[in-house]
Amino acid sequence: MQRWMLYTLFIALGAAAGWAYWNWYGCVHGCAITGRWWTSTAYGAVMGYLTLGLVIPERGEQGK
Repeated sequence: MQRWMLYTLFIALGAAAGWAYWNWYGCVHGCAITGRWWTSTAYGAVMGYLTLGLVIPERGEQGK
């Protein structure tokens, strides 16, 4: 799988997880991240991006 496809997949999964968290567990008032659906979704997308960065190696380190 190509690198950009993995990033797209993990960002989409993170966004879906952020939206699902808002839908089932998010608070109504006073929460900075889970109070609105779009902030929770954006936060999930960022977490998906960062999670993939932890899992796959750098481009130059694959041959070492």
